[in-house]
Amino acid sequence: MYQRDPANLAELRGVDVCVCVTGGIAAYKMCAVVSTLAQARANVHVAMTTEATRFVTALSFEALSGRPVHLSAWESVDRSDPQHIRLARACRVVLVAPCSMDMLARLATGRADDIVSLLIAATDRTQTPVLLAPSMNATMWSQPATQRNVAQLTQDGFKMLEPAQGWQACRTEGAGRLPEPDDLVDAIAAAIRL
Repeated sequence: MYQRDPANLAELRGVDVCVCVTGGIAAYKMCAVVSTLAQARANVHVAMTTEATRFVTALSFEALSGRPVHLSAWESVDRSDPQHIRLARACRVVLVAPCSMDMLARLATGRADDIVSLLIAATDRTQTPVLLAPSMNATMWSQPATQRNVAQLTQDGFKMLEPAQGWQACRTEGAGRLPEPDDLVDAIAAAIRL
Protein backbone atom coordinates (compact mmCIF):
# COMPACT_ATOMS: atom_id res chain seq x y z
CA MET A 1 0.00 0.00 0.00
CA TYR A 2 1.32 3.41 -1.03
CA GLN A 3 2.47 5.39 2.03
CA ARG A 4 3.48 8.74 0.55
CA ASP A 5 1.91 12.00 -0.58
CA PRO A 6 -1.69 11.40 -1.80
CA ALA A 7 -1.33 14.42 -4.12
CA ASN A 8 1.12 12.36 -6.19
CA LEU A 9 -1.56 9.74 -6.79
CA ALA A 10 -4.15 12.38 -7.70
CA GLU A 11 -1.78 13.74 -10.37
CA LEU A 12 -1.56 10.30 -12.00
CA ARG A 13 -5.29 10.00 -12.70
CA GLY A 14 -5.88 9.49 -16.42
CA VAL A 15 -2.17 9.68 -17.27
CA ASP A 16 -0.75 7.08 -19.66
CA VAL A 17 2.28 5.48 -18.03
CA CYS A 18 4.43 2.77 -19.59
CA VAL A 19 6.17 0.42 -17.19
CA CYS A 20 8.92 -1.65 -18.82
CA VAL A 21 10.17 -4.64 -16.85
CA THR A 22 13.48 -6.36 -17.59
CA GLY A 23 15.04 -9.51 -16.17
CA GLY A 24 16.03 -9.36 -12.53
CA ILE A 25 14.82 -10.66 -9.19
CA ALA A 26 13.58 -7.15 -8.32
CA ALA A 27 10.89 -7.52 -10.99
CA TYR A 28 8.52 -8.66 -8.23
CA LYS A 29 8.52 -5.10 -6.82
CA MET A 30 6.97 -3.87 -10.04
CA CYS A 31 3.70 -5.61 -9.16
CA ALA A 32 3.26 -3.11 -6.32
CA VAL A 33 4.14 -0.20 -8.63
CA VAL A 34 1.65 -1.27 -11.31
CA SER A 35 -1.04 -1.90 -8.69
CA THR A 36 -0.53 1.54 -7.12
CA LEU A 37 -0.66 3.25 -10.52
CA ALA A 38 -3.84 1.37 -11.45
CA GLN A 39 -5.47 2.26 -8.13
CA ALA A 40 -4.56 5.91 -8.81
CA ARG A 41 -6.53 5.49 -12.07
CA ALA A 42 -3.49 5.92 -14.30
CA ASN A 43 -3.63 4.14 -17.67
CA VAL A 44 -0.86 1.61 -17.11
CA HIS A 45 0.78 -0.12 -20.08
CA VAL A 46 3.29 -2.88 -19.28
CA ALA A 47 6.02 -4.17 -21.59
CA MET A 48 8.28 -7.05 -20.55
CA THR A 49 11.44 -8.60 -21.92
CA THR A 50 11.51 -12.38 -22.27
CA GLU A 51 13.94 -12.49 -19.35
CA ALA A 52 11.49 -10.57 -17.13
CA THR A 53 8.85 -13.26 -17.64
CA ARG A 54 11.16 -15.73 -15.88
CA PHE A 55 10.69 -13.77 -12.66
CA VAL A 56 7.06 -12.51 -12.85
CA THR A 57 4.35 -13.65 -15.24
CA ALA A 58 2.68 -11.40 -17.75
CA LEU A 59 -0.63 -12.59 -16.34
CA SER A 60 0.20 -10.91 -13.02
CA PHE A 61 0.72 -7.55 -14.71
CA GLU A 62 -2.32 -8.03 -16.93
CA ALA A 63 -4.49 -8.62 -13.87
CA LEU A 64 -3.02 -5.63 -12.00
CA SER A 65 -3.12 -3.17 -14.92
CA GLY A 66 -6.35 -4.39 -16.52
CA ARG A 67 -4.61 -4.31 -19.92
CA PRO A 68 -2.79 -6.77 -22.18
CA VAL A 69 0.96 -6.93 -21.59
CA HIS A 70 3.32 -6.26 -24.49
CA LEU A 71 5.81 -9.11 -24.79
CA SER A 72 7.05 -9.02 -28.36
CA ALA A 73 7.43 -6.67 -31.27
CA TRP A 74 6.14 -9.51 -33.45
CA GLU A 75 2.95 -10.29 -31.55
CA SER A 76 0.78 -7.21 -31.27
CA VAL A 77 -2.36 -6.63 -29.25
CA ASP A 78 -3.71 -4.86 -32.34
CA ARG A 79 -2.12 -6.23 -35.52
CA SER A 80 -3.07 -3.15 -37.56
CA ASP A 81 -1.07 -0.90 -35.26
CA PRO A 82 2.70 -0.92 -34.59
CA GLN A 83 2.39 -1.11 -30.82
CA HIS A 84 5.81 0.29 -29.95
CA ILE A 85 5.12 3.47 -31.94
CA ARG A 86 1.61 3.90 -30.52
CA LEU A 87 2.76 3.35 -26.94
CA ALA A 88 5.76 5.65 -27.35
CA ARG A 89 3.48 8.44 -28.58
CA ALA A 90 0.69 7.85 -26.05
CA CYS A 91 2.64 7.66 -22.81
CA ARG A 92 3.46 10.73 -20.74
CA VAL A 93 6.26 8.91 -18.92
CA VAL A 94 8.15 5.63 -19.33
CA LEU A 95 9.76 3.76 -16.43
CA VAL A 96 12.23 0.92 -17.03
CA ALA A 97 12.51 -1.01 -13.77
CA PRO A 98 14.33 -3.07 -12.92
CA CYS A 99 16.72 -1.84 -15.58
CA SER A 100 19.25 -4.65 -15.83
CA MET A 101 22.93 -4.31 -16.68
CA ASP A 102 22.08 -5.83 -20.07
CA MET A 103 19.32 -3.29 -20.76
CA LEU A 104 21.62 -0.41 -19.82
CA ALA A 105 24.11 -1.72 -22.39
CA ARG A 106 21.41 -2.17 -25.04
CA LEU A 107 20.11 1.36 -24.61
CA ALA A 108 23.59 2.92 -24.43
CA THR A 109 24.57 1.32 -27.75
CA GLY A 110 21.27 2.00 -29.51
CA ARG A 111 20.09 -1.60 -29.81
CA ALA A 112 16.37 -2.16 -30.35
CA ASP A 113 15.95 -5.92 -30.54
CA ASP A 114 13.24 -6.59 -27.95
CA ILE A 115 9.92 -4.90 -27.15
CA VAL A 116 11.35 -2.78 -24.32
CA SER A 117 14.39 -1.40 -26.17
CA LEU A 118 12.26 -0.94 -29.30
CA LEU A 119 9.68 1.05 -27.34
CA ILE A 120 12.42 3.21 -25.81
CA ALA A 121 13.97 3.79 -29.25
CA ALA A 122 10.59 5.05 -30.50
CA THR A 123 10.13 7.44 -27.55
CA ASP A 124 10.91 11.13 -28.09
CA ARG A 125 12.73 11.94 -24.84
CA THR A 126 12.29 15.68 -25.48
CA GLN A 127 8.54 15.11 -25.01
CA THR A 128 8.35 12.02 -22.81
CA PRO A 129 10.69 11.45 -19.86
CA VAL A 130 12.25 7.98 -19.74
CA LEU A 131 13.21 6.96 -16.22
CA LEU A 132 15.77 4.18 -15.77
CA ALA A 133 15.94 2.40 -12.41
CA PRO A 134 19.05 0.20 -12.50
CA SER A 135 19.00 -2.91 -10.36
CA MET A 136 21.78 -5.47 -10.07
CA ASN A 137 24.38 -6.98 -7.78
CA ALA A 138 26.76 -4.42 -6.23
CA THR A 139 29.74 -5.80 -8.15
CA MET A 140 27.83 -5.58 -11.45
CA TRP A 141 26.77 -2.00 -10.60
CA SER A 142 30.40 -0.98 -9.95
CA GLN A 143 31.75 -2.42 -13.22
CA PRO A 144 33.42 0.20 -15.42
CA ALA A 145 31.22 -0.82 -18.37
CA THR A 146 28.06 -0.25 -16.32
CA GLN A 147 29.26 3.15 -15.15
CA ARG A 148 30.21 4.14 -18.72
CA ASN A 149 26.74 3.12 -19.91
CA VAL A 150 25.07 5.08 -17.10
CA ALA A 151 27.12 8.17 -17.98
CA GLN A 152 26.28 7.80 -21.69
CA LEU A 153 22.57 7.33 -21.02
CA THR A 154 22.48 10.36 -18.73
CA GLN A 155 24.20 12.40 -21.45
CA ASP A 156 21.62 11.05 -23.94
CA GLY A 157 18.77 12.52 -21.88
CA PHE A 158 17.58 9.56 -19.83
CA LYS A 159 16.63 10.24 -16.20
CA MET A 160 18.65 7.88 -14.02
CA LEU A 161 17.15 6.85 -10.67
CA GLU A 162 19.94 6.07 -8.23
CA PRO A 163 19.92 2.47 -6.99
CA ALA A 164 19.41 1.96 -3.28
CA GLN A 165 21.88 0.45 -0.81
CA GLY A 166 21.12 -2.67 1.16
CA TRP A 167 20.57 -6.41 1.21
CA GLN A 168 20.67 -8.13 -2.16
CA ALA A 169 19.38 -11.49 -3.34
CA CYS A 170 23.00 -12.68 -3.73
CA ARG A 171 23.33 -12.50 0.07
CA THR A 172 25.52 -9.41 0.09
CA GLU A 173 24.97 -5.77 0.97
CA GLY A 174 25.75 -2.82 -1.24
CA ALA A 175 24.57 -0.47 -3.94
CA GLY A 176 22.37 -1.80 -6.71
CA ARG A 177 18.98 -2.46 -5.12
CA LEU A 178 15.89 -1.33 -6.99
CA PRO A 179 14.31 1.64 -5.18
CA GLU A 180 11.18 0.77 -3.24
CA PRO A 181 7.83 0.87 -5.06
CA ASP A 182 6.73 4.10 -3.34
CA ASP A 183 9.95 5.80 -4.50
CA LEU A 184 9.31 4.67 -8.07
CA VAL A 185 5.71 5.95 -7.99
CA ASP A 186 6.92 9.29 -6.63
CA ALA A 187 9.54 9.50 -9.42
CA ILE A 188 6.81 8.94 -12.02
CA ALA A 189 4.64 11.65 -10.45
CA ALA A 190 7.60 14.06 -10.39
CA ALA A 191 8.39 13.33 -14.06
CA ILE A 192 4.89 14.21 -15.26
CA ARG A 193 5.10 17.57 -13.49
CA LEU A 194 8.09 18.61 -15.64
